[in-house]
Amino acid sequence: MTNLSCLSGDRRTAPQSSGSRTELFSPPLRSRINGWSPPLHGFQLLAWLLYGFMAVVGFGVYVPLLPAPWSSAAYGTIGAVFLLHLLSHVAAVTVDPADLSVRSRKEYSSPVPVFDNTKHQHVIHNLHCSLCEVDVGPKAKHCSSCNKCIADFDHHCKWLNNCVGGRNYWFFFVTISSAVAGMVLLIPVVLFVFVEHYVNPSVLRTAPQFQTVKGNGTWLVFLPAAPLETSSLSLLVLAFITVLLGLAALLLLCHLLCFHVYLLSQGISTYEYIVRKRQSPNPKEKEKLPAPLPSNGATAQSLGPLESPVDCDAPLSSRSCAFKLEDKGQTPGRLPEPICAELEEVNGERREESPAQMIPGKAAALSDAVFSRGRSSPPLCFLLVGEPLMSLPVGRTLGGTSAEKPIVQDPLGSSIMDRQQGVKGHTP
Repeated sequence: MTNLSCLSGDRRTAPQSSGSRTELFSPPLRSRINGWSPPLHGFQLLAWLLYGFMAVVGFGVYVPLLPAPWSSAAYGTIGAVFLLHLLSHVAAVTVDPADLSVRSRKEYSSPVPVFDNTKHQHVIHNLHCSLCEVDVGPKAKHCSSCNKCIADFDHHCKWLNNCVGGRNYWFFFVTISSAVAGMVLLIPVVLFVFVEHYVNPSVLRTAPQFQTVKGNGTWLVFLPAAPLETSSLSLLVLAFITVLLGLAALLLLCHLLCFHVYLLSQGISTYEYIVRKRQSPNPKEKEKLPAPLPSNGATAQSLGPLESPVDCDAPLSSRSCAFKLEDKGQTPGRLPEPICAELEEVNGERREESPAQMIPGKAAALSDAVFSRGRSSPPLCFLLVGEPLMSLPVGRTLGGTSAEKPIVQDPLGSSIMDRQQGVKGHTP
């Protein structure tokens, strides 16, 4: 019984130039006929070793220990399943799954040309394989491991060392099904012998050969053809190893069998399933992106009131111009001291000005929030991050009245030029 998990590992469907350092493997010079063609794969040898181990242990050690009615039933049932698995396994490995045009025209002894991606974008283009140099079916794929086009390609199985296509898919499916059935039947037999060895050993010693054995600590294996004495410890350790390997193989084989039953119900192949999975987005990557930050032209109402003022030592942006601070990181620049001094001087008259001279929702909201906290003379260097500053047209003030000179607007929404004139008018 074999573990036929054939979906592990990455595989290219086209051989490439042999000079690449990132090449996964070097394609064979000639196409492989079937799973018996060299080079043999390690998983293929492991599969046959596991099948041989289960067959020898099952029919040579534990099935002969069953009582007379059950031993005959076990021989017939488990033996038929193991024989079915052997025949289907050999057929799946032996059948050449290549496309009909490849099998009829291709000479397997001749070398296969190396795929040149400068001449062809794909190995198979318009149902013509540039390597096999034949026209193939619509579901044919060129396998880089076998180096030929496979009819109704499903996948390349390392346990069979052969491609699984339309010609040998059902042999492959029967191989998996029979392996699952064999494990389901053999594991209970081994567990029964293991338990009865402690509960009632006489049930397991009904064979005529046990009459010549002295003591309950000695057991016979390979009954009835070639009886061989062994100890109880060896029998129990072998049972434990058999059950452990059987459960591991059964778990993997059931997973593979259920997967192919699902593929049959959907009417798709393993290759088509993998292609769909790769094209579909990953659910883990569907995370909600954070909300976009407001642009520089956003109003203060959309940003919300800023409760913490920025003093005169706040850093300016490297692209700041006319008190404009963009949200592009801090730079070592500082507000000039004369400007801060002038703004502090204007602060004395700020409380007496009408709120109509300030832009609603910006400086007024900031200053009122700060004055409500008990500050008597807060600094006026309130900077709105990301707020562009505008120059009011000539002849217009914030209140709507006419003026003779252009007005430059500060970050607080008041007129610096107007305030400077007012300050100069009050100075003695």
